[in-house]
Amino acid sequence: MQKLLVCYKWVLDEQDIKITGDLSLDTSKAKYKISDYDKNAIEAGALLAEQHGVAVEALTFGNAAVKQSLKDALSRGLDKVFWIGDAAAEQADAFVTANVLAAAIKKAGQFALILCGEGSADAYSQQTASRLAVLLGIPAITFVQQLSITDGKVTAIRKLGDCTEAVTVTGPAVISVLPEINKPRIPGLKQVMGAAKKPAAEWKLNDLGLAAGDLTPKVRKLSVQGYVMDRKKVIFKEADQADNVAKLVASLAQEGLC
Repeated sequence: MQKLLVCYKWVLDEQDIKITGDLSLDTSKAKYKISDYDKNAIEAGALLAEQHGVAVEALTFGNAAVKQSLKDALSRGLDKVFWIGDAAAEQADAFVTANVLAAAIKKAGQFALILCGEGSADAYSQQTASRLAVLLGIPAITFVQQLSITDGKVTAIRKLGDCTEAVTVTGPAVISVLPEINKPRIPGLKQVMGAAKKPAAEWKLNDLGLAAGDLTPKVRKLSVQGYVMDRKKVIFKEADQADNVAKLVASLAQEGLC
């Protein structure tokens, strides 16, 4: 089996973000971290690599701060990280992000699987895996909660609402994983110290051969505002679900929402 690749995003820690009086976000004291969803993807890649004796590498695209992520990422079982730090990432939407990652993957070589989190902890657009698959011309398997490889065939259990779907594919493929697929490891001192000796390769955005249109966002972010819930929480617990629905509709109508 060929080596594996994991895509991850370096995001602001939402626990450090404060909502001010005018609902704007105060990020002045917020630290960065690997998106929690992507930690599951990294763990899935590391476990598969350990089980099958193959290498697992990672790719990330972010602003200049993304360089700070390398040691943490490499301490989680990865063998190498490719990173692209550019100010364009500040305004990049799912379209631009996928274009950059796809171009970098083509430059990095062949991979049996490309793993992503189901979404990022900031934008949570849930589009990266699907867009990557289209750009690379390979299958996408999304919302995966179980993943295994036997005799070169990838078997994935997808979570679809209140049911599941088993999918088998012969790679390469792009796979997005759900948080319940695993519990990300907490690197120990040995892993953290060892990460400093692992390779990391920086690529400039200009090295990827992308056209200006590939780097022009389709979605323009005007501002971001926090959300404060001011509505009283009401739980309807009638035995008959029809009664619960009727009470819900009546409550919404009372608030002028329907």
